[in-house]
Amino acid sequence: MHGRELHGRELRGLLHPFLLLLIFERPGHGYDLIDRLRDLGMADVEPGHVYRVLRGLERDRSLISVWETAGAGPARRCYRLTAKGGDDLRSWTVRLAQLDQVIGACLRRSAGAFREARPGAPTGTPLPTDRYAAAH
Repeated sequence: MHGRELHGRELRGLLHPFLLLLIFERPGHGYDLIDRLRDLGMADVEPGHVYRVLRGLERDRSLISVWETAGAGPARRCYRLTAKGGDDLRSWTVRLAQLDQVIGACLRRSAGAFREARPGAPTGTPLPTDRYAAAH
């Protein structure tokens, strides 16, 4: 995995909270949301998967959608957050903060283990844990 970028399939579990957040910030249609996901680092997110998640969030009543026909081009489904979606986003935020603590502990421990330079430990390119340990 060394030197490999994260891919859409590895970030799929974050689509729910990311979409809720993006729609909370500003309602949007599918391709707008996909572009905004890319701005968050989900560069190769699969559009089909995004639309399946959006439909699921709508089924769960976290989102509503309305067809927008104004402007040039075909009608587009615009997604908006509901009160339940706001509650879901709040819950996700708490869970992500807890996950951040667990990941942070792992990264700090990894940075410490690599600093000890045990025989046979991988060497070479600086690890992201080095930057993380310095920042936290």
